[in-house]
Amino acid sequence: MLTLTFLVKTLIDLYVTVLLLRIWMQWSRCDFYNPLSQFVVKSTQPIIKPLRRIILAIGPIDTASLLLAFVLKTLKYPILLLIQVGAFSVDPANLLVGLLSLVKSAGYLVFWLIIIRSLMSWISQGRSPLDYALVQLTEPLMASIRRFLPAMGGIDFSAMSVILVLYVLNFLGMDLFPNLWFLL
Repeated sequence: MLTLTFLVKTLIDLYVTVLLLRIWMQWSRCDFYNPLSQFVVKSTQPIIKPLRRIILAIGPIDTASLLLAFVLKTLKYPILLLIQVGAFSVDPANLLVGLLSLVKSAGYLVFWLIIIRSLMSWISQGRSPLDYALVQLTEPLMASIRRFLPAMGGIDFSAMSVILVLYVLNFLGMDLFPNLWFLL
């Protein structure tokens, strides 16, 4: 049962991450012909395309992808409970768990994209299509920090500042939802 639990949890989390990446790529107007963008679109299109006929986008936000990610995160814990115990329970509190889990997943996505961008800047120095996509995704966050905190001595502290803000938000989640945040 532990193997099946791990597999289901991992697959749901990975697919939700790809859905959140799709939302973020569309919002930041990432290059559609980039290989990373093509992977994200092709891996989510079979499910999102029919949903888009029913659920219309709200401005630059891909509402169909956001709703699917929320539903998957909301159903994740009842499905895991079904696998482990054999009982499926739908509780209104699952909506809060789904929302918090989605917010936490979005924070992890931002964290890892900034870490990968920082590491790639040392290795490939902007010559990779992945670098270009990472810059398009993370630059809106980092540019807003650079307005207040310019580079000092040739060192850019904007990535570190965004990560610090993410840590503060993570600890805020721990303070506001102490018993729930660790389970997400």
